[in-house]
Amino acid sequence: MDTLFTNLNQETLWLLVVFYDLSLAIFLYRFFGKYGLYCAVILGIVLGNLQGGKVSELTLFGMQFNVSMGAILYSGIYFATDLLNEKFGKDEANRAVMLGFVANIAVMLTLVLSTKFLPSDLTGSAAEVHDAISVLAFYSPIFIIGSLTAYLVSQRFDVWFFHYLKNLTNGKKLWLRNNLSTMASQLIDTLIYQFTWVLATDLTFTQAFAISIAKYIIKVFIALIDTIFIYWVRNWEIKS
Repeated sequence: MDTLFTNLNQETLWLLVVFYDLSLAIFLYRFFGKYGLYCAVILGIVLGNLQGGKVSELTLFGMQFNVSMGAILYSGIYFATDLLNEKFGKDEANRAVMLGFVANIAVMLTLVLSTKFLPSDLTGSAAEVHDAISVLAFYSPIFIIGSLTAYLVSQRFDVWFFHYLKNLTNGKKLWLRNNLSTMASQLIDTLIYQFTWVLATDLTFTQAFAISIAKYIIKVFIALIDTIFIYWVRNWEIKS
């Protein structure tokens, strides 16, 4: 299995992960209804933040992008909240957003607490795991604060804007509200988070802005992909 993924180029692997992330949200919805979508949001924010510092280079349409793994895993969050909004209403979507926010804080606090337990001398791997958890727990307080702020502000806006567009179009044009709300909220998320890079690293505003543009293009592409998925599942009869 490891050899299979090693032989894939980065662009193909990226696309597979996007489809995996969206498919996971659909699987959870199919078998667990709105509670499955709650789970998809929680998984998205927790996994996205844990892997936010993992940055890879992709070449798409002849252009090179520096892409965080967290940006890819965020795709399932927007899909899940939009589907919750569409099928169960704005309140349910906002509930999922807040559950994700609380869950992420709980995970971060638990990681910090775990570093206070010293590793055993019984096996060398204990020290390696301790060091790995320490890196994740103390990656950067500014990054954690910035990520949580970007998530909460952008997701609340996404839920509101999706619902507003739905009322404005009398429930028609799902593609419009799905894409406009996601693209607008992703822009907010990207700009807030990239600002934290200026505070936490030696990047200039110009460099951070260039990275944010690249990330935003990737996120827009993902938003277009998830439109296909939301049309596929919106008429499913799922018990809440």
